[in-house]
Amino acid sequence: MSERHLHDYWVAFRTIVTKEVLRFARIWVQTILPPVITTALYFIIFGGLIGERIGDMDGFRYMDFIVPGLIMLAVITNSYSNVVSSFFGSKFQRHIEEMLVSPIPNSVIILGFVFGGVARGLSVGVAVLLVSLFFSPLSIHNAGVMLIVVLLTSILFALAGLINGVFARTFDDIAIVPTFVLTPLTYLGGVFYSVSLLPEFWQGVSMLNPILYMVDGFRYGSLGSSDFPIMVSFAVIVAFIAVLYTAALILLNKGIGIRS
Repeated sequence: MSERHLHDYWVAFRTIVTKEVLRFARIWVQTILPPVITTALYFIIFGGLIGERIGDMDGFRYMDFIVPGLIMLAVITNSYSNVVSSFFGSKFQRHIEEMLVSPIPNSVIILGFVFGGVARGLSVGVAVLLVSLFFSPLSIHNAGVMLIVVLLTSILFALAGLINGVFARTFDDIAIVPTFVLTPLTYLGGVFYSVSLLPEFWQGVSMLNPILYMVDGFRYGSLGSSDFPIMVSFAVIVAFIAVLYTAALILLNKGIGIRS
């Protein structure tokens, strides 16, 4: 690949990412502020009111225990929703077709949308982290692990949002997966509890939930406590990223959900 091609691909990637960032930044009151307010309510209700009755969780104050999970919850939902709404909007307005017939490789298009979703996910994650300081002191056991887990998780769910956007035919379709798949998985992913508290059978069922490993890995980076070895969490996340990226690339190459 020539240096000229690399430069052209970089310009295309940067342009898509810039478009995606400006898209959610211009309406930050609708994209950044609502999840921050929602998370603050979680802190008040679950951490402040209910947490006092629950007591410690895995040796930590309950408020401190749920902070990593709530940050990951915000990152997951916003990375996903940004890409699914943006990609479907591109299909609905029919300008995604112009991108697909251009000299830009589909891999660059995917990465552009994905990192736009990552930008929103991390922006909301940082905002939620700042809000959490009003309820719990900042705890960092391993900053590198925290950064890697949150970045990989954001990439994974941005890819999932793109795939949902490919298959969506109406605006109602982009809400089906978040409502019936993503929300149950996040709430059953160890955000508010330790999987070690579950009966043996339900522990086994929970291990099929990939979000559990993401929350657990981020909690390890923050508190130093985890239910699984950190390398297991990394392996699960990377494996899902590889599968979803491959699926997204195949879908765009074949024009599924786009070409009529």
